[in-house]
Formats: sequence, C-alpha cells, structure tokens
Amino acid sequence: MTTHITDAMRAQYETEGYFILERALCDDDLALLRSGADYAIGKADAAMDAAGTDRLGISAKGRRYFSSMIYKDRPELRRFLFGDTMAAICRATLGDEAFLFFEQYVIKAGDPDTAFAWHQDSGYVHEDHKPYLTCWIALDDVTDANGPVYLLPYSRSGIRSYIKHVKDQAVNDMVCYFGNDPGIPVHVPAGSIAVFSSVVIHRSGPNHTGQLRRAYLSQYSSEVIMTKDGSRPWGAFDPFLSGGAIATTSG
Repeated sequence: MTTHITDAMRAQYETEGYFILERALCDDDLALLRSGADYAIGKADAAMDAAGTDRLGISAKGRRYFSSMIYKDRPELRRFLFGDTMAAICRATLGDEAFLFFEQYVIKAGDPDTAFAWHQDSGYVHEDHKPYLTCWIALDDVTDANGPVYLLPYSRSGIRSYIKHVKDQAVNDMVCYFGNDPGIPVHVPAGSIAVFSSVVIHRSGPNHTGQLRRAYLSQYSSEVIMTKDGSRPWGAFDPFLSGGAIATTSG
C-alpha cells in the first residue's frame, strides 16, 4: 500500500494538530502489530505478578495495559516502525529528520473502568522539548462502545504548547483539562492511524464491550529529547530519517 498524505492533511496538522489516515495499513502490517498484542499483555501481567500488585504505573491487570518498548523483545516490529508508512507520516509532520522516540501497546479489556484522562503526551515527559509525533494505530474497529480516543484540536482547546499536568492519585493518570468539551471521537476501522502532535489534548473512553480494544502507538521526534536533568535520552531515539531518507534497518 502507498500512504497518501494530502496537502489538506498537512495543513490540518499545522493548524489543528492532527489528521486521520483511514485504512492505512496493509493486511500484513496489521497482522504483524496484532501479533505483539498478546505478548504485550503477558509481559505486563508478569511484571505485575512479580511486583505483587494488580497496578503498575498506569496499567491495571485485566483492565487496561500500557506496555512499552515491545519492539526490543519483538524485533520483527521494526519492519513497521522503520518502514515506508511511518516514513511518509514523519516527513509530512516532522520533516526530513526523525528518531523513534517511544513505542507502546495500549489495550483495553471490556471493563467500564478503562477510561483514560485528558492529557497531552508531552505531559508524561517534561516541558523542555519540541512537540513530537504520536501515531495512534487502531488494531480493531473503533466505535463509541469500545473506547475511542477523543481529540481536542488547537482551535477548540486554545493550546498549542506544553501545559502543566496534575496526577490523579487513584489511577496514576496525568490530567491537564477539566473543561466540558467532549472532544472529537476517532471512530475508524482497524488499520487506521490518528496522527497528532504530542501537545494535542486527548483522552479515551471506557470499553463497554466484551472484546479487547487494541491500539499501537509509535512516536517520533525531530530531535533527541533528553531527560529533565540532561543526563541521558528520555526515550529510545533510534535514528529513522536523515535528509528525508530512511537511515536505519527495518529488519
């Protein structure tokens, strides 16, 4: 498949902070990403079992999972993370220089306690970085019933930069918005990608169905984002694009 990103999509990313690519993945890529979902759940469950708890960070056993850096264990995922689809999206949003910043599965079981609070992805990092790119990839058809992501475009939030977050001590979510705007729901078929800036405020609803709602997040930056104290890179920072060309191996 060829990823076609229009001038209108590029303009919308600049003015509103996001655009949607429906059915952007070929069947092989969708199967590849789905294959890592069970592994991601198993890894998170094992970590919680080892710690003697049913909640680690923002993951809750049997309810919602945020399982990161799975490509380190499952290198076959590199074919997608450093492939043509992600390269086209990065060029259209970040430009000709890009690094893989972070990667994670976000999986919600059928449980009403699986909503995720209003936040910016940058709110989980720190304020001293350029906005980076989030590609929220639907591995299942996403409807209002199974916990879609909701976006607040720049024009509705009035925000285009990092803002201070507060921690919800009950579930460990970082929260930055307490207004009444419900946001724009992303209802898309499996294989679609919501492309948005790390400073776009967003949330997700609970999964009221009896099936998993699986999403895969691949995140890229135009610079190496360091930890707050400047001692080391915050995320993965595998080189991806250099001068617009793919500069890493996908195998």
